[in-house]
Amino acid sequence: MKADSYPSYLTLAESGELEPRARQAVASLADCRACPRHCGVNRLENRRGLCRIGRHAVVSSYFPHQGEENCLRGWRGSGTIFFSGCNLGCVFCQNWEISQKCEGRPAPPRRLAEMMLELQESGCHNINWVTPEHVVPQALEALSLAAAGGLRLPIVYNTSAYDSIESLRLLDGVVDIYMPDFKAWSEDHAARLLGARDYPEVARRAIREMHRQVGVLATDKHGIVQRGVLVRHLVLPNDLSGTDRIAHWLATELSPDTYVNIMDQYRPAWKAAMAGSRERYADVSRGLTAGEWNRALQAARAGGLRRFDLR
Repeated sequence: MKADSYPSYLTLAESGELEPRARQAVASLADCRACPRHCGVNRLENRRGLCRIGRHAVVSSYFPHQGEENCLRGWRGSGTIFFSGCNLGCVFCQNWEISQKCEGRPAPPRRLAEMMLELQESGCHNINWVTPEHVVPQALEALSLAAAGGLRLPIVYNTSAYDSIESLRLLDGVVDIYMPDFKAWSEDHAARLLGARDYPEVARRAIREMHRQVGVLATDKHGIVQRGVLVRHLVLPNDLSGTDRIAHWLATELSPDTYVNIMDQYRPAWKAAMAGSRERYADVSRGLTAGEWNRALQAARAGGLRRFDLR
């Protein structure tokens, strides 16, 4: 499936709509509803809710990433910007120093815009916002500046899928490539392992909205993604992720052509690996077996999906 390479946000910028939308998003930080937690704190005054991020985004690192999916990284890399903080508390988080301890440096809008432009200058195929759910207003504010400064790369919204519909609608016509996780189907597993009982419902609603905006994944003539939804699904031990239910939902509610990266690289980290809490999370304190991986692949195919990136 092929797509035009002209990023959608440039249309908004040229019509004069991008900057007012960014201002609207930033104003909403006064009573923060940027994510489903709806903390309601005044982040314009640098107060912090569950995500632990105030007025400005915090960035742990940014660089041309060669480890993303082939259709994202191409031959020049995906221009990843890793945002610190998170609105989830996944007990197996492999980046917990970033997500929970918020390691990184504050990135005011002009500095964040400069990062995007630097990544473009380095030759990246896209700008990849990693864990942006809680900093959508700040990212939009910086994008408005970056577009005025010459940014011409599509935006990848790389998310846990624990997103508010309000934020996603602010991104309608801005983001061309949505890359949500779908972590777990069961509310009980989500409550215990992710820290959010409503995660499955929120993720379904968010992914459905993403698909409404950009549709199935489409690439240019070189196989580089330009538009659409790419779902990541990390297979957990003991079938805790619910691959069969997730696959069936994606195939029937979105499309059997939904592009899904079924990931086998689970390893225990953070609380799932720490001596003080490992026993509490014994069912995720080991890696994936070959049998569990094969069963997950069979479940995905049986569910009706037919476009995969197996990692």
